[in-house]
Amino acid sequence: MNSNATDTLPPVPVLRRTIGPFQLTLYALGSMLGSGIYGLIGQAAGISGNAVWLSFLVALVAALLTALSYASLGSRYPHAGGAAYVVQRAFRLPFVSFAVGLAVAGSSLLSVATQSRVFAANLAELVGAHDHIPWIALGFVLVLGSVVLRGIREAMWVNVLCTLVEAGGLLLVIGFGAKYWGAISYFEFSAEEAEGGLALVILQGAVLTFFAYIGFEDSINVAEECRDPQRTVPLGLVTAMVLSALLYVAVAITAVSVVPSRELAEAPGPLTLVMARAAPWLPPAVFTVITLFAVANTALVNYVTASRLLYGMARQQLLPARLGAVHERRRTPHVAIGLIFLLLAPLSLLGSVGELAAATVLLLLSVFAVVNIALVVLKVRAGEPRGAFEVPAAVPLAGAIVCAALVLVRVIAGHWVATALAGAMLGLIVLAFLAWRTSSSDHR
Repeated sequence: MNSNATDTLPPVPVLRRTIGPFQLTLYALGSMLGSGIYGLIGQAAGISGNAVWLSFLVALVAALLTALSYASLGSRYPHAGGAAYVVQRAFRLPFVSFAVGLAVAGSSLLSVATQSRVFAANLAELVGAHDHIPWIALGFVLVLGSVVLRGIREAMWVNVLCTLVEAGGLLLVIGFGAKYWGAISYFEFSAEEAEGGLALVILQGAVLTFFAYIGFEDSINVAEECRDPQRTVPLGLVTAMVLSALLYVAVAITAVSVVPSRELAEAPGPLTLVMARAAPWLPPAVFTVITLFAVANTALVNYVTASRLLYGMARQQLLPARLGAVHERRRTPHVAIGLIFLLLAPLSLLGSVGELAAATVLLLLSVFAVVNIALVVLKVRAGEPRGAFEVPAAVPLAGAIVCAALVLVRVIAGHWVATALAGAMLGLIVLAFLAWRTSSSDHR
C-alpha cells in the first residue's frame, strides 16, 4: 500500500481550513474537560486522599509525553487521518494502520453513544421526561450529525460555546470553594489505601487521573482543517494541556478542602456535592445544565474525530473511496458523517455501553503506544519532513513505555471483561480488514 496515495487523488473539493490556534485550543480543552474531571475527581480522591492534586500533576507529565508526540506529528503531517496516517507512513503495513484507525474511530463512536445516553438522562431529569430517554438520545445524535455536516466552522463555534460553559462550571467550583483553601493538609491520605507511603498513593491515583487528559489526541484529526497547521496544532494542543492541568489541580484542591476525601469518593456527583456545601443557595439545576454542555461537547468532538478518521483512511485507500468524498458546498466529509449516524442511531438506543467504553480505553492506550513508536521510526528515517515543532526521540519512547505500562496495570487490576471485549473488538477489526482486502482484490 502506498503511504503517499493521497497525493494522487483529485485535490477538489477539499476540507476547508478555518481553524486557528484559539479554536483548536478550546477544541482540545473541551474534549479533555468533558471526559474526566466531572466524574473522576471523586474516584481519584478515594485513592489519593488530600494529595489528589499531586496525582493530577504526575498524570499530566505522563500524558504530556504522548501529547507532545501528537503535537510533533500534527506539525509534520497535517492530514485528517491522524493516527492511521502516521502509522501507515511509519510502518507501511496496511493492517496496522487499518487497526489503529478503526480502534480510534470505534472508541469515538462508543463515546458518542455513551454521551447520548448521559445527555438524555440529564435532560429528562431536568424537564421530567423519563419515559422518552431513548428518543431524546436519538434526537441528540441527529442534532450532532447536523452540526458536523453543516461545516467545521459551525462545529467549532458550538465547541467554543460548550467549552466556555464547562470551564465556567469548574471556575464556579474554584471560585466558591477557594475560601476553604488552607483548612487541611494537602499531603494527607488514608493509611488503608496503601502501605507504600505517599509516593505509591500518588502513582496509583495518577493511573486513574491520566484518563482525565485523554482527548488531546482528537486535535490531530482536524489538522487538515487548520490554518498554518504546522504551528496551530502544537500550539493549540500544548496550550490546552497546560490549561486543563491548571483547572484540574485547582478543582482537586478545592474539592478536598470543601468535602472530606472519603465522602467525596462515595458521592454520585462529587462536584455537585462540593457546590452544595460551598454555595448551598445555588439551584442544583445549574450544574445539571453545565453537565449537558460538557456531555454535548465531548460527543461533538468525538463525532468530528470519527468522521475525519474515516475520511482520512478512505483517502489512504484503507477504506472504500466513497467515504473520502467531500461535500462541494459544505466542504465536509458528508458520506462519512452519514455512515456514522447510521451506526450511532442503534447504539444510542441500546442503553449502557460501559464495558465497551472501558474496552476502548485499552485500545486507545495501545494506539498511543503504537503512535509514539511510529514517531521514533519517522524521526530516524532519512527524507522525512520536519515540522515547526520537534521533540527528542526520548519523548515518544518514554510515552510508549508509559502507555504500555498503563495497559498492563489495567489488565493486572482485573479488568477482565474490558480486556476480553478489547480482544473481541480487535478480532472484528481483523475480520473487517480481511473482508476489505478480499473486496479490493475482487474489484481489481
